[in-house]
Amino acid sequence: MAAELKELTKRSENYSQWYNDLVVKADLAEQSAVRGCMVIKPYGYAIWEKMQRQLDDMFKATGHVNAYFPLLIPKSFLSREAEHVEGFAKECAVVTHYRLKTSADGSGVVVDPAARLEEELIIRPTSETIIWSTYKNWIHSYRDLPILCNQWANVLRWEMRTRLFLRTAEFLWQEGHTAHATREEAEAEALKMLNIYAEFAEKYMAMPVIKGVKSPTERFAGALETYTIEAMMQDGKALQAGTSHFLGQNFAKAFDVQFVNKENQLEYVWATSWGVSTRLMGALIMTHSDDNGLVLPPHLAPIQVVIVPIYKSAEQLAQIDEKASGIVERLKALGISVKYDNADNKRPGFKFADYELKGVPVRLVIGGRDLENNTVEIMRRDTLEKKTCSCDNVESLVKDLLEEIQGNIYKKAYDYRANHIIEVNSYDEFKEKIEEGGFLLAYWDGTPETEARVKEETKATIRCIPFEGDTTPGKCMVTGKPAARRVLFARAY
Repeated sequence: MAAELKELTKRSENYSQWYNDLVVKADLAEQSAVRGCMVIKPYGYAIWEKMQRQLDDMFKATGHVNAYFPLLIPKSFLSREAEHVEGFAKECAVVTHYRLKTSADGSGVVVDPAARLEEELIIRPTSETIIWSTYKNWIHSYRDLPILCNQWANVLRWEMRTRLFLRTAEFLWQEGHTAHATREEAEAEALKMLNIYAEFAEKYMAMPVIKGVKSPTERFAGALETYTIEAMMQDGKALQAGTSHFLGQNFAKAFDVQFVNKENQLEYVWATSWGVSTRLMGALIMTHSDDNGLVLPPHLAPIQVVIVPIYKSAEQLAQIDEKASGIVERLKALGISVKYDNADNKRPGFKFADYELKGVPVRLVIGGRDLENNTVEIMRRDTLEKKTCSCDNVESLVKDLLEEIQGNIYKKAYDYRANHIIEVNSYDEFKEKIEEGGFLLAYWDGTPETEARVKEETKATIRCIPFEGDTTPGKCMVTGKPAARRVLFARAY
């Protein structure tokens, strides 16, 4: 077993350190020279690209188009929507000057005091303001609506405590920003995009999620409603995996975006925004991976199948190369991504450990005896089970196995979540159970005061008011006041 695996912290010993170890040792990302920012390494970026490509296809299938808007936002724009600026003010990085000059002593460069900007610019923490200032130029009549734009971009939120993928100052994401003629259209759009996120999470990430609406306290700054998908990690904590916001007419009013409706009357436009980020990489790691390394769902794995030869001579390797090339060709014909690793600078044992660490779903091994018997050894990453089969039909077997693995890791995550969701009926029970981790369904009286008290005393937050589940009214676990229904509490990333 390679040294990398020996040094990987066990989940049961220190889950947080296990995660940090795995991100670095599996070559996904590393800290950068800029505090709070990360370098996404090629293997990590390859996974993100698979996510991006699939999501982009799903967005375009529902009529959305990609655009790009500026990185820099005039400070005055953020002042126009009061809740919005309040929500992001403490996280903003500000550009004040536009030029450097050589220092007087020639030792380096300094900011040129003569090059101060008339108005400071904000590096985007999110793009609602710059986009709605642009939409004012695009929208005049109901005929100009709807606008269904998405952008893939980076954003910057000045985080003090960072963690690779989960919380970094700069991160990659997509942000959709749509404009509509009616409230009903905008609300339907926000829910449609939430459902797309849920479909992506479950079908491609193999990660079960709970859909719901955020409490007013947890809403996106400037939204009337925020919808969310919440996932459970293997340590029982929640991770917000995607949000979609119904913005009402707040940003249209802030930037005076009006249109002439069919009755020839002026009306403000209705808006949504929605996004997911590289935080999904953290979710993918923590939902499925184990003490041996990553476990990647086949639908998102950059390499779905790796083939490793074991040989004793150059002549034997040449024979295996020929056998493997046929398998590679047949797998690729089925749309399966495959790598044949016949590099001679690493021993087979190291390769096995390395591909296991990186979560490649299926490993094929061909040795001298396999040449004689026309066989290949197959190992599946999710269960580490091995079996031998004929080379003649290996491609169909692998194709079926990839789908089996995809389904199996979803079921494993679903079963784990099902075993860690409980209903609690008293605050004492809540405080006891929250220490064990998992999702707690409890009655809440709907007030921000009670919500704040629970957060302060237990570090648990309302993750969402689920769309599905028990809607029977009850009494708040904290105050005893009437409660409309149970809501979902958890400690979260």
